[in-house]
Order: sequence, then C-alpha cells, then structure tokens
Amino acid sequence: MASTDNPLDLSGHTVLVTGAGQGVGKRVAELAAARGAAIVVNDFDADRAAAVVDELRASGTTAAPAAADVGDFEQFGTAIDTAVAEIGPIDILVNNAGNRGAEAPAHAPRPFWEQDPSDWKPFFHVNLDGAMNATRHVLPYMIAGNYGRVITVISDAARVGEINGMESYSAAKAGAAGFTRSIARLSGRHGITANSVALGATRTPAIADAIADENFAKKVLSGYIIRRFGDPEDAANMILFLASGAAGWVTGQTIPVNGGYSLAL
Repeated sequence: MASTDNPLDLSGHTVLVTGAGQGVGKRVAELAAARGAAIVVNDFDADRAAAVVDELRASGTTAAPAAADVGDFEQFGTAIDTAVAEIGPIDILVNNAGNRGAEAPAHAPRPFWEQDPSDWKPFFHVNLDGAMNATRHVLPYMIAGNYGRVITVISDAARVGEINGMESYSAAKAGAAGFTRSIARLSGRHGITANSVALGATRTPAIADAIADENFAKKVLSGYIIRRFGDPEDAANMILFLASGAAGWVTGQTIPVNGGYSLAL
C-alpha cells in the first residue's frame, strides 16, 4: 500500500494504463512510475508499448507490456493475464485509450442522419467497449485485494455534445462516464473507487494537426478561462490524485480538467 507519510505515493501498487503509448497515457505511466508504482503499459501498437516499457525499466521501474486492442475482449484479456503473471495483480486502472475518429469512418463531413452503424461503431469500440473490457478484466483482482482505483478519461464532449461527425464520440464518452458511476456503486463495498476525468482540449497527437491551425486554435481558446491548451501533465496530475490514497473518499464523480471551459457554458 502507499506510504502513510505521503498519500500521493503509489509504492506497492500496480497501475494499468490503456492507450499508454503516447500522449496523456504515456505521461500518466511516467508519473505513476515516479511515484513508485509498477506499470502495465497497454497500447494497440506493440512497438509503442514496448518503447514505453523500455523507458520505464531503464529508470528502474517494474513494467510489463500489454499490447492489445482494448476493445477486443479476448485479445485484451490474454495480454492482461500475461502481464499479471509477470508483475502481479493490478489494483489501479486508468481507462485512457480513446478514439476521436482520425482512423474511423465516423469522422466524416456527412450529417449523422446519413450515417450507418459502420460509421459509429469504431467510436464505441474503444471509448466505451474498451473501458468496459479493461474494467471487467481488472476488477476481480481489485475485489480479491479489497482495494482498487478506476479512473476513466472522458471528454467535455460527453456533456456538451459535439457535432459535425463527432456525435458518436460524444455518446460513447457519455456512456463511459455513466458506466464508471455504476462501477462506483457496484464496487465501493470492496474498497474500490471509480471516477472519471473530463478533459478539455489537450496537446496530444490526436489533436496536434487541428490546433496547429491558428484560426482554429484561437476559436477554441476563446471558450477557456485559462487561455491555453492543456498539457498531458495537467491531465495526469488529476488522474494520479484520484488513483492515490488521498482520494479515498471520492467516488462516482466526473472531474473537469479543462481550463475553466465548464464556466463558459
């Protein structure tokens, strides 16, 4: 368990971060390792997962890869079983893997009323199915240990409702938030908390091209009280607070990390 002298310490815990090959997920893995945790690195890209594991091990961290598609129940489960056999049971889960549509047909200019299930299923596969799959595979370890933390990364889109091809993304992220609240109610008696973190526009590879457009960036930032884009570390700091002993009486909540965007709505 974490040190009683520092409730933010994660020594003795094992953290699974999905989508940890880059962006917010990678920064969460790095900072959790710096706080003493062992890390299971999931990414659908095996090379990215291996590279992060190598970096963590080079710093003295116990780490294992779990390269798999988080939305594929069997494939992901096999990868997690292998990682657990290597470094031990997982008691902190960060559901970070996401899909904003860059690789999905749903991110298309045609209106929603002209789409079909092949357009929106890719969003649900990662953003909702992925969070459910990961939680399903890890929850038994947490229940057995009578301790756990589940943190699901969602988006302001879950509350605002994005359009122009992003309707399904908004729905999937809202679903993930609702699922996380259900897990909080289901598992609290086992010493497990479950919360979501709703991110505003954060500098990650997923939006790098979009925010490089000066006009687009100016328009987005006009809605933020703190006039800058978030950094992966902004997100990681909140995620790891919720993962720590300091947040033991916080559960079933959605915490915005968005530069004050919530107040502008």
